[in-house]
Amino acid sequence: MSTETPDAGSEPVEVASERELAEAGRKLVNVQGRAIALFHHEGEVRAVDNRCPHMGFPLTEGSVEDGILTCHWHHARFELSCGDTFDPWADDVESYPVELRDGAVYVDPHPTRDESPADHWANRLEDGLEQNLRLVLAKSAIGLVDAGVDASEQVETGVLFGTRYREGGWSSGLTILTAMANVLPTLRDEDEKRALYQGLVHVASDCANQPPKFDQESFEARDLSHERLKSWFRDCIEVRDADGAERCLRTAIASGASQAELTDMLVSAATDHRYLDTGHTMDFVNKACESLDLVGWDHAEHVLPSLVDGLATAARSEERSSWRQPIDLAGMLDDSFGRLDELRAAGEGEEWTEPDDFTETLRDDDPDRVVTALEDAIRAGATVEQLARAVAYAAATRVAQFSTANEFSDWNTVHHTFTYANAVHQASQRTDAPELYRGVFDAAVNVYLDRFLNTPAAPVPEPGDESADPEELLGDLRMTFEMEGEVNDAGRAAAHYLDAGGDLSTLRERLGEALLREDAGFHTYQALEAGFAQMDERDAAEEVRTLAVAVARYLAAHFPTRREREQTFTIASRLQRGEKIHQAVGDE
Repeated sequence: MSTETPDAGSEPVEVASERELAEAGRKLVNVQGRAIALFHHEGEVRAVDNRCPHMGFPLTEGSVEDGILTCHWHHARFELSCGDTFDPWADDVESYPVELRDGAVYVDPHPTRDESPADHWANRLEDGLEQNLRLVLAKSAIGLVDAGVDASEQVETGVLFGTRYREGGWSSGLTILTAMANVLPTLRDEDEKRALYQGLVHVASDCANQPPKFDQESFEARDLSHERLKSWFRDCIEVRDADGAERCLRTAIASGASQAELTDMLVSAATDHRYLDTGHTMDFVNKACESLDLVGWDHAEHVLPSLVDGLATAARSEERSSWRQPIDLAGMLDDSFGRLDELRAAGEGEEWTEPDDFTETLRDDDPDRVVTALEDAIRAGATVEQLARAVAYAAATRVAQFSTANEFSDWNTVHHTFTYANAVHQASQRTDAPELYRGVFDAAVNVYLDRFLNTPAAPVPEPGDESADPEELLGDLRMTFEMEGEVNDAGRAAAHYLDAGGDLSTLRERLGEALLREDAGFHTYQALEAGFAQMDERDAAEEVRTLAVAVARYLAAHFPTRREREQTFTIASRLQRGEKIHQAVGDE
């Protein structure tokens, strides 16, 4: 789409002889810097932009028959008189008013459609989501940023679309979009467009060929207490009654429940059973809340009900053998939860300080010791946020020290524990619901269960040369992403970059840059965003360093990929710059 704007007061421009145009059938003309294709067809003169809106092929090299202009590169078809396309993936081509005066053809340089770039690309973003059109989504993400539209508007469009047009509700696509929106401040300007594009692509893919979600209505009553609605909501989730639970949640929203109260309802239900869906359920709850932080909590009635089906149908880990044999971990936690009120009462008014060896205690081989340490901490006044923060770091160390002697799929196991612990930590900062302590215990038990994945433990890199060149180390890190199996080298390069005085924000920028050029899977997006979120929570250089190692190692384990999505984004970027995709770069 052309970015040039003709002088608003300009007059139609003489461009051709009607007789010569009729003989030739078509002609390429330049009007105030715009390449315009003229056609003489069925006794009429038509003018359209010469660049096919799909991928820029010159339309003067197409064919016209029965009032239809067809591009010869990908066979996009356009209604010649107005430029409207038959093919949604192609976009409409701009058409221009034509006048005939004394045998001469005049073209008005103002397009027939008076549409701003912001409006155009907002409409195309909707098309791309509805039709699951990757190139259209790339063009829209780029076009909207270039038009000065705030990124939150693209996120809002994606979130509202994803929560409406997927019957199963919140899933990986919306989580990726929210995660990428969260890391936008850490990225280069060009990668902001990539992050939005990648998130929107996954939302569209998640919703493709899915039935829409049909809403349940709230109850008419508006005088129900929060505690009663919360109790009803949890009871419905307990018996897997998604419809009843949705009515309770919608009633709470319609009654004006606060953000903290709505989060309280959701996290309480998400922790009534152990480690739902290997942690995804809690992460989805947290990400849905974070999406509302980005697009506004006035959208809660559209967003939060999308979580209900997942809560009601989630697999419950106490039903898994690993939580029952050879040690009844679920039973052990039930005993602790039975004492939770007593522990909290004992700690009232106390201020807990995390012991120096607390991370190692959480990584102990004895689950009794882990659980006892958490109980003692609560008794000493530890808040949910304090404990969640500590457990999240212990979980991150499992990723940082994951042994590549394990099966590749085991990366998912330590990853799930870390992202679950991060979700509990983030949720603890928006609600003080005591039920969230159970999420802390769940995360800690998974840190215990993951102990064998650190056998033998990959060592956290020894301190590097402080006089080393940080830029050279960034180059080393980048190269590890170009080859398979460079996991330990990636962690070492990230750590030594920080040891050499490298800037953390630059390291995060480069890690984001690497991620956004790959065909990354769901977990890889989660790993980067959770790692960044935990870095933001910490001042201790050693902890930040370990988190950087964890993120770099996880990314390296999953790179390189085919980079098909990056190819699409590159094409869209070149089109936006007006480059000729159909020609070799050197021929332009």
